[in-house]
Amino acid sequence: MRRRDTSIVKDNFLDYLGAIFYSYFMKKLWGGRFTGNTESSVESFTESISFDARLWKYDIQGSLAHVKMLGKQKIIPLKDVQLITKGLNEIYAEIEGGKFQFSQALEDVHMNIESALIEKVGPVGGKLHSGRSRNDQVALDIRLYLRDEIGVIIKLIKKFQKTFVSLAEKNIDIIVPGYTHLQRAQPVLLAHHLLAYYEMLQRDRERFEDCLKRVNVMPLGAAAMSGTTLPIDRHYVAKLLKFPKVTENSIDTVSDRDFAVEFIAASSILALHLSRLSEEIIIWNSEEFSFIELPDAFTTGSSIMPQKKNPDVLELTRGKTGRVYGNLISLLTIMKGLPLAYNRDMQEDKEPVFDTADTVRSCLEVLAMMMPKVRFRKSVIDKAISAGFLTATDLAEYLVRNKMPFRDAHGVTGRVVKYCIENKKELHGLSMDEYKSFSSLIGKDIYHYIEIDTSVDSKLSYGGTARKRVLARLREIKKKR
Repeated sequence: MRRRDTSIVKDNFLDYLGAIFYSYFMKKLWGGRFTGNTESSVESFTESISFDARLWKYDIQGSLAHVKMLGKQKIIPLKDVQLITKGLNEIYAEIEGGKFQFSQALEDVHMNIESALIEKVGPVGGKLHSGRSRNDQVALDIRLYLRDEIGVIIKLIKKFQKTFVSLAEKNIDIIVPGYTHLQRAQPVLLAHHLLAYYEMLQRDRERFEDCLKRVNVMPLGAAAMSGTTLPIDRHYVAKLLKFPKVTENSIDTVSDRDFAVEFIAASSILALHLSRLSEEIIIWNSEEFSFIELPDAFTTGSSIMPQKKNPDVLELTRGKTGRVYGNLISLLTIMKGLPLAYNRDMQEDKEPVFDTADTVRSCLEVLAMMMPKVRFRKSVIDKAISAGFLTATDLAEYLVRNKMPFRDAHGVTGRVVKYCIENKKELHGLSMDEYKSFSSLIGKDIYHYIEIDTSVDSKLSYGGTARKRVLARLREIKKKR
């Protein structure tokens, strides 16, 4: 038995005896209708304290609001509210200070805290659970947890977006090959390429902000599944806990984990984007590309090959994406066959949620530290854009502007490229006579239109890669921040 402060019950001997009874004979707070002890293997199998202990702060936060409401509604006396509040605050300090011992026998974080409260203040602590159940209590805790986690993730996304804006501004004059099918396609500004990730992250941010609307709904007071006969004030609790809305249906309240599924789904798309970025940086860092150099601080060496500089941070980010996907499938599978209302299967919701939050946070944090230190090798990139017929589409569109139908222009350009390959030439290396042999519509101004810089700056369609467009987008982004 934990040492307890008997001074708080010394004026009420019956309360003190009651506390002794609770401590020694009712180790399970739900044990009233049971005569035998729980098998130890069952305790091990059913416990969740090994992972849901991390919800302790939210559990106490919810209990403090709940007991304040019980007092306001005169469901319990104010002196009991004060005693319970004092006990909960003491437990908070003990857990925060690492002095609290969680017990597997008490199953979960809720029963551990309530048992400790009863041990501190006597049977009056048992009044805290009036008008609620573990079913709505756990729904509250996980919503409070996710509300905080989503807030942190949104801040990390914003920080990461700023990284891409900064990199784009810093490298505004670098032109890189744009790729489709992992083959050189057209020249684009590196800044334009980097801002593509800004846009992905913006959608991620909006998804989390939207998800937060469904997370941020107060479930407490639904009790086990049908509500309670006690005159509780759910909207008052919502106000105390800063929830803008209260759930509307008690059955749905305790059986709903849509918000958790949605959180992992949003996290999965975010992880997808981080994985695509990681893959691209890995490719660009390879010796075959050598477009970039990664900082030593974010790479590792080989145990046998001394020349290696491995992009492990990026590879692990790519790998952890599969882990997040697995969490989504896990929770969807848990929920798909459950009849209303609460079922113990739902205890398995927490580990996928916790792991997802931890994973995406760590990936965002490490990538946000690494990306500003990536060095782009302009000399290598310039060589890459000088070959590969990157302005072939510009030749086709030149012919279109000179009244040739696009399909015909596409065919002419294809024959020009074929001729260049056969004769080991580039587009800018052909003579005017050679160009004229393919079409009389081609004039001397073609050499201007197939220049890399001209190609880039002529892509003036909204959202295009022209410097004018990219600089305008950067101004717009910075104005909104």
